[in-house]
Amino acid sequence: MRARHSPASRKRKKKVLKLAKGYGGKRSKVYRRALETLRRAYVYAYRDRKRKKREIRRLWITRINAGVREKGITYHEFINRLKKKNIFLSRDILAHLACEEKEVFDKLIEIAKKS
Repeated sequence: MRARHSPASRKRKKKVLKLAKGYGGKRSKVYRRALETLRRAYVYAYRDRKRKKREIRRLWITRINAGVREKGITYHEFINRLKKKNIFLSRDILAHLACEEKEVFDKLIEIAKKS
């Protein structure tokens, strides 16, 4: 009688099907379809972890831009003037200030406008 690797292959297949749980139709039931779907899902997950960082930064810039345009200045001018004044704040901090701490953000805009 020959060995057929039954326990190992069963374990491997169960692991894949467990990960594919929740997918529709054959994607969650048939091993080969589940494997294809998971491979694609991992590619998307890897790509989107990079993309998420870009999208979050774009959101911060949009929030800052909206805040400074209310005071009659553009995002580019604001960032440039802050750098000239040696005020180095990250965009996520600036976006938080623009949304949550309006008074502090307005003071920063006034400082930037004075240059």
